[in-house]
Amino acid sequence: MKILYHHRIRSKDGQYVHIEELTQALRELGHEVVIIGPTAVEREAFGAEAGIVAWLKRELPGFVYEPLEFAYAFADYLRLVRAIKRHRPDCLYERYNLYLPSGVWLSRCFNLPMLLEVNAPLYEERKRYGGLSLDRLALWTERTAWQGADFVLAVTQVLAERIRRAGVDLSRIVVMPNGINLDRFGRIPNIEQAKRAFGLSGRLVLGFVGFMREWHGIEHVVDLLADSRDPHRHLLLVGDGPAREGIVRRALARGVADRVTVTGVVGRERVAEYIAAFDVALQPRVVEYASPLKLFEYLALGRAIVAPSTPNLREVLIHGENALLFDPDNPRGFLDAIERLCHDATLRSHLAAGASATIARRGFTWRHNAERVVELFHRLGVDGGKGASGG
Repeated sequence: MKILYHHRIRSKDGQYVHIEELTQALRELGHEVVIIGPTAVEREAFGAEAGIVAWLKRELPGFVYEPLEFAYAFADYLRLVRAIKRHRPDCLYERYNLYLPSGVWLSRCFNLPMLLEVNAPLYEERKRYGGLSLDRLALWTERTAWQGADFVLAVTQVLAERIRRAGVDLSRIVVMPNGINLDRFGRIPNIEQAKRAFGLSGRLVLGFVGFMREWHGIEHVVDLLADSRDPHRHLLLVGDGPAREGIVRRALARGVADRVTVTGVVGRERVAEYIAAFDVALQPRVVEYASPLKLFEYLALGRAIVAPSTPNLREVLIHGENALLFDPDNPRGFLDAIERLCHDATLRSHLAAGASATIARRGFTWRHNAERVVELFHRLGVDGGKGASGG
């Protein structure tokens, strides 16, 4: 099967990980994948922003930037047509983005079976947090993409329900959570070796991976360290983000700077080495429809996870079995759960064992996702030999 993979990702971050892992898994299954998207991202270091695009989005008013976003779809459509004529793919897989109806246009014009992967309701997200100047156009592009694909792949059931309410028939919505690449986790040191590598021997390590935002509330974990009588607790933050500076200042002010490590951006090939040093893996507040990549990495490495009891996370986590869940509406819930795990080594071991078993039992791997993608294309009649027609 020859698959045209279409995206508009310009930042080399978690989104890029998803693209790279899924396309690699499809290739390992024996399928040819042709990727059509911004090529500049390939040259960026992991964690890099979108260069000139990020600058334009930051500096231009929405009524100027958003028409440029939509205009991109027309140039993108022409590029997709050229790819069709050159590669003659059997089907189209697209990672959804706002103001990007070009994939649906192509699918309709060339009678190309299409799967649309949706990771967030971007119209809702941007309207809520960034504001939209072309509100009706933005909504139209989202509905056009969602309703035009043959199958829509949502990363959580919570997100799937939003897509259903937008007018997509439930029979065309498939829930497909994120996953992990088992090969990346097969040669990881044990916890004592991992701690020793980072100078943390003898410490009880509370760890977090990802982009640190103020609403995560990680600075309160610093307070937990400062208020504790146990000097062996250590907070290891793997990543960067706007909350980093405040966390570091808080640690200095509370006199625990030597018990807080912030690594900055770490190459994704090394992230698992850091997670291996965690005694307790932290999943603070989370967007209500998200499927956090870090969560599957914590599970794969068998960490004792603390996470909010939200509907999207309960699709993956079971309280007392593979995580300790807390009430996100309780201001002390996050810290009380951490405190409980710090004092209960038996519970940490129990949750770690449950976490390790979850990936295999539930099939949370990129390979399994790739197999499901192939099966969906087969259901649409793709046999791998016809190529695109029409136009």
